[in-house]
Amino acid sequence: MNYLKELIYRIRGEYTTEKLIKMGMRVGENFTRLNDVILDPAHCWLIEIGNNVTMAPRVHVLCHDASTKQFIGYTKIGGVKVGNNVFVGADTVILPSVTIGNNVIIGAHSTVTHDITDNSVVVGSPAKIICSLDEYLGKEKKRMKNSKCYGEEYTLRKNVSMEMRMKQNEELKGKIGYID
Repeated sequence: MNYLKELIYRIRGEYTTEKLIKMGMRVGENFTRLNDVILDPAHCWLIEIGNNVTMAPRVHVLCHDASTKQFIGYTKIGGVKVGNNVFVGADTVILPSVTIGNNVIIGAHSTVTHDITDNSVVVGSPAKIICSLDEYLGKEKKRMKNSKCYGEEYTLRKNVSMEMRMKQNEELKGKIGYID
């Protein structure tokens, strides 16, 4: 099965996490890599990912920047370190020579150009700190008290019925809800 998975990735021009680890990338426990995440295969040994890290779809982690190649003959390279308990939102780009601290949330479509301190929530291009992790989670917990919350039975992994999908669609019109 691993051979088939690796073959599918190679046909798509991608590398499996296992292959990148064999090539030198360091990854902690509970790393979740969703669809189309690119972990710079040309310099993957410069990538270090901590424990309990999730990278949402289409995240790019780049350890090289070829913008200088045609002008000075060299490409910039630098390591990327992602700490523990980090969520990286969809379509985010992390550039070379960046360290992301522990307990960090990076919003979707962010461009991380500089180090991110522990316990931060960052968004934007370039990414900027908008609040502490504690502030963000406090706001969301307060918001959650007045919002609709759903169990795992409302997920595809639990084969949510079409009737439940439509019910959830109606209940969330113009609102935010939460799911287990």
